[in-house]
Amino acid sequence: MSIHKNKVTGKWDAYSYYYDYTGKRKQKHKSGFAKKRDAQDWERQFNLKKDRNLDMTFEVFVEMYMTNEEKRVKCSTFLTKQHIIEKKILPYFKERKLKEITAADIIEWQNELISFKNAKGKGLSQDYLRIIHAQLSAIFNHAVNLYGLAALSEVRCRLFVS
Repeated sequence: MSIHKNKVTGKWDAYSYYYDYTGKRKQKHKSGFAKKRDAQDWERQFNLKKDRNLDMTFEVFVEMYMTNEEKRVKCSTFLTKQHIIEKKILPYFKERKLKEITAADIIEWQNELISFKNAKGKGLSQDYLRIIHAQLSAIFNHAVNLYGLAALSEVRCRLFVS
């Protein structure tokens, strides 16, 4: 775990060491950071991801989730998931820490989606709202089942039923 300034490029490099699933020590290197703070943030998020610490941001956890899902579902299903997550879920929860998202936050997000109107004044259909919520539920179920996140049991998909 170290941060160095590259003398050739003038940019910051971050190095982090970890043990893979076989127990071998590996090094992860990322370069090209304009600020030292950016390199330190990357290193911190990388270590949280490797330690499976739920103190990571929602965006970092979604990266892990999508990497896992990409190998388990068909390409078209993966692209649909990716679109919904990038356009409807990440803009709202991106910078939040995973373990700090509450049921009240999810209800606010749902209310925002319900009240959304496009340029023609049309809202999202009930079926589409359920599909969006199912993607968020899948992400949190993944965190609960594999990473030990405390379940948000109060939040169920009843809010989108008209």
